Amino acid sequence: MGKKKVLNEGSLHEMVYPSQNDILGVVVKLLGFDRIMVKCQDGKERLCRIRGKMKRRVWIRDGDVVLVSPWDFQSDTRGDVVWRYTHAQAEILRKKGYLTV
Repeated sequence: MGKKKVLNEGSLHEMVYPSQNDILGVVVKLLGFDRIMVKCQDGKERLCRIRGKMKRRVWIRDGDVVLVSPWDFQSDTRGDVVWRYTHAQAEILRKKGYLTV
């Protein structure tokens, strides 16, 4: 089997755009384990959980731009982090008008 090749941020070419249900946000505070506090574009702060698929593969820091999928219940206070954008990708989102935070 061997080790899985780890890609650095410079070699990531794919980019996920927000769908109808997703919201862009900025990480405010890391709370430990797999939880972070995110300030979303709709003006609400959500306690978000990092999905298991991303947990050990993507490192999230304060100030990073993330894509949040609000839960069906408690949608104003809770959500899941679906994607973390690199700094270059965040600038592209700002130029295209997706990100206003």
